[in-house]
Amino acid sequence: MQSSTIFTFKRKWFYLFNKSDEVFMLQPRIETLQEKKLIGKRLKMSFADNKTGELWRSFMLNRKAIINTASIDLYSLQLYALDFFNPFNPHAAFEKWAAVEVADFDHIPDGMEAFTLNSGLYAVFLHKGSSTDNSTFQYIFSTWLPNSEYVLDDRPHFELLGDKYKNADADSEEEIWVPIVRKS
Repeated sequence: MQSSTIFTFKRKWFYLFNKSDEVFMLQPRIETLQEKKLIGKRLKMSFADNKTGELWRSFMLNRKAIINTASIDLYSLQLYALDFFNPFNPHAAFEKWAAVEVADFDHIPDGMEAFTLNSGLYAVFLHKGSSTDNSTFQYIFSTWLPNSEYVLDDRPHFELLGDKYKNADADSEEEIWVPIVRKS
């Protein structure tokens, strides 16, 4: 008889199905993202010198100056070098954006920049829990991706922060979008 268990691991919900000695984890949805126009702010940083709080504080102070928003969702977007994760180095620099989607680039407030998020294939994971909990990212890069039929693509990674996002709150939810292509 097959048994199933729901458990939490660092405030993330995973569904496990025990069948012999196999364990299956909840899979992401695979989605083709259509091009998005974003306006926001960016900073260079590393995981060792994380400036995410500084970036978001600066962005949120001027967010209302963006008059042509297409959504209330926020984008936390990262631009990594192609070899950024191989091997992983917490001191390696990357570019991070705090942004919102807009209808057009006709009105870009002072101190902000335009960014075009090109279309492409993404694995989308639901992260439940504090934004400081990295277990979902650890699962994606150490378990799901190596065992999937995909590899990372050289496009932006981002988190979509919708109405259920509450930053460091245990009840927070966000979507993690990982750029992928099928293995050749």
